[in-house]
Formats: sequence, structure tokens, C-alpha cells
Amino acid sequence: MQLKWLEDLLALAEAGTLAKAAQQRHVTHPAFGRRIRALEAWAGTPLIDRAATTLRFTPEGQAMLEAAREALAALATARRRPVGDTEDLPLRIATGRTLARTLFATWYARMAPLIGSRPVQVSTRVVQETTSLLENGAADFMLTYFHPVLALRLDPRRFTHLRLADEALWPVSAPDDQGRALHALSRRRPSPWLPYTTSLALGRLLEDHLHSQLKPPRLRIAIECDSADAAHEFALRGFGIAWLPRSMVAADCRAGRLHKLGDRSDEIRLEVRLYRPRRRLPAWVEALWEASADMTSE
Repeated sequence: MQLKWLEDLLALAEAGTLAKAAQQRHVTHPAFGRRIRALEAWAGTPLIDRAATTLRFTPEGQAMLEAAREALAALATARRRPVGDTEDLPLRIATGRTLARTLFATWYARMAPLIGSRPVQVSTRVVQETTSLLENGAADFMLTYFHPVLALRLDPRRFTHLRLADEALWPVSAPDDQGRALHALSRRRPSPWLPYTTSLALGRLLEDHLHSQLKPPRLRIAIECDSADAAHEFALRGFGIAWLPRSMVAADCRAGRLHKLGDRSDEIRLEVRLYRPRRRLPAWVEALWEASADMTSE
């Protein structure tokens, strides 16, 4: 059995078709099919239901897929964290750009006495990519938003989490010359809006929130943003209404640089979670996890 066959199986599950998976693995479609059949021959059973009209793994295929994920993650971890002294190895954290600026900074400040002079690597990605980093053993912790709409798919048998904080997206507007909100959430007159792209977790949350309202506010797109940082800056400049994390804009609202609009029904409430693999991590990283758990109970 070759290691690349397991990588092929994971690529197939991610891509959804043999053709796309072959392209992702930089081989021809027939060659990729032969490698999947070679894995099936080694396993002694079909892994794919070839009678199905779309990709469907057999029960044995699902079991093999799970085993492949665990094996590749373990190998990746062993490669990055050799046996011996792990005190000087960096703590690897995967998160989003918005959380890196807000709640990660708060968490790091609280954990600094335990971290000491040890290096920390922060990788900022969209949620699907941070999940892959954690699953593949390329991250020790993942800091992410959680909401049922986001459908975060992590196997609870392999990963656990802490509810690190509660968060909310607030609709905000810059003030006008009289200090009142420049824009309003109106059901009659459209207001300029600063939406997120739906590739962002915040974009999917906001889209679901507006679609679920019986009488949503009338909004017209002014500038579509691919980051909360951009939406924040545009909101401060008065370009439109933005739904921004409370942790990012609470100080602006207290200082009068922004106005919170609407009421609690116009907020989007979500959790911030810290994920980790269930396997044992280096002792000082385990100590960080315990301290993070204590932080949530305060």
C-alpha cells in the first residue's frame, strides 16, 4: 500500500468527483482511477459505490476514509514534532483574519505568562482551510466562530473544543454632523450596505440572518467586502451599514465613532470556540489548554 493512495482518497472525498480529484492530484483521470482501484485491491473490498449517480463511499470506504485522515494527520504531526524536546517548537494556531485581530489577541495576552519566550505561529485562513489545517495535523489549536449555519465538520471522536467566548455581529453606522446615526435600518427606504462575500463565514451568517427575517430592512449594496477590517473602515467613513463583531466595534460605539442600530433582534449571536485534537500535545501546550478552560469559567 502506498501513502499516496490514502492522499488520493482524501482528495476524492474533498473534490466530489474522480475528474476533479485527478486534477487536484496532478494526474490524468485514468491514472487516478487506477490508483483508487489499487487501494480497493489492497483493502479487499470496493470503497466507492459505482452504481450511484454521484460520488458515494461504501461503508468500508467511509471507514477507510476515516483511517486515512487519522493516519495522515499522525504522520504529519510526527514529521513536524519530532520525539524529544518540544519546548522550543512553535504553537501553531489556525484562525480567521477577524479573530486574529480581536479575540486571539485577547487570548494571547492572557496566556502570555505560560507562553513565555516560546514562538507562536498564526495562520489566518477561511474556516474551511483552518479546519483542514487542524485535521491534517498542521495546527495544534483552531480558533473559530461557531454557529449552526456554518456547519463545521469536525469528528468529535478526534477533536474537542472549549467555548471561549460569546460574540455578536452588531449593525453599525457612522454618525452624521449632528451626532445621530447617518444610516438607519429601514423597512421603507433602502440604506447603503457593506456586505461580506459569501466565501466568508460572516457573510454566510449575515445572509442567513437577513433571509430568515419576516420583514428584513431594505438595503442596497454599496461595497462588498472580503474582510471585516475593510467593512469596519468603510463604516467609519460613513459609506454604509456593516454588521461587525462586537469585540471590534464596542469601543467605537462607546466613543461615538459608530452607532449601534436596531435592537437585539437585529444582532447575530454566535460563539467563539477553541478546537484541538484529542491526542496528547506537548506538556506546555496542554497547560495552555487547561488555562484556556479556566478562562472560560471566569
